[in-house]
Amino acid sequence: MPVHFHSLARSAWRLAAVAALVAFAAPQLHAQAGEGSNIVVIPKGTTHDFWQAVHAGAAKADRELDQVAITWQGPLREDDRNSQIQIVQSHVAKKTDAIVLAPLDARSLRNAVIQANRRGIPVVIIDSDIEREGVEIVSFVATDNERGGELAGRELGRLLGGKGHVIMLRYAVGSASTEAREAGFLKAIAEFPEIKVISENQYAGATSDEALQKSNSLLNALKDQQIDGIFCPNESSTFGMLLALRNHGLAGKVRFIGFDASPKLLDALKAGQIDGLVVQNPFLMGYEGVMAAARALAGDEVADRIDTGVALVTRENFELPEIQEVIAPPLEEYLKE
Repeated sequence: MPVHFHSLARSAWRLAAVAALVAFAAPQLHAQAGEGSNIVVIPKGTTHDFWQAVHAGAAKADRELDQVAITWQGPLREDDRNSQIQIVQSHVAKKTDAIVLAPLDARSLRNAVIQANRRGIPVVIIDSDIEREGVEIVSFVATDNERGGELAGRELGRLLGGKGHVIMLRYAVGSASTEAREAGFLKAIAEFPEIKVISENQYAGATSDEALQKSNSLLNALKDQQIDGIFCPNESSTFGMLLALRNHGLAGKVRFIGFDASPKLLDALKAGQIDGLVVQNPFLMGYEGVMAAARALAGDEVADRIDTGVALVTRENFELPEIQEVIAPPLEEYLKE
């Protein structure tokens, strides 16, 4: 099974290449950003493995930008919009030097970002986009999420031989990244006229526990119908569905494509209970998000869009070095106390 990459050449996945680029840029950043500059990184949540990898990437940038301090602060849960808004507003009030934000909701975080704009605080958006009307951002650093959903849809269609019944469990209303993945999946699966989507309007919720409950309910509601394939668009929805499939004795019997990687999901992939995982590069996302903010503070030009790549991981390509670099980022090296 070939590795499916989009927009990034394979070398862009390699942190050695990233480090080389930073070695070139770092002296200018150190000279211009100014000692005492603070960049706050605000993720959607702080519990999922995905955000730990983003944190590690931000910490790597923190080490290299020794004259720029990085603050990491986000809500515990990925559905706590009010908490994330308050965190942004708090740092705007403190007039932090720059903000790197993964907005929980494309619409509800707009006003907080506009407040940052009014205070002259540069904002880099990572992972999930924000509604742009009236909003100024330095750069959008993220996966091509629609492309990731398309990879999932085409792989599921291939695995099913172009025939069967499939379901998609959505993540949450207002999450721009997962909505793009869901749209990409439906677009790709429509290329297989003999595949019928029998459910695509149910939402998993913000946690694996909620996703488990919703998945159990969905499988119970469809127990009289044949289910041949499933797609879930993020880490928590994928894990919740995995547990539900185990509960129903369906794990390994239904073709299953998920999104994002964690040790438990990768174990399930190796065990044959998941057929593929569409993976991002959250470590690179955190790193490039902070570096974009630092470049903005230094007065350097920053690309409007930085694509951090997407790949489909299967049992066939699992051991490839470029896949291992993405699914096993050096968390302990950068997050140790």
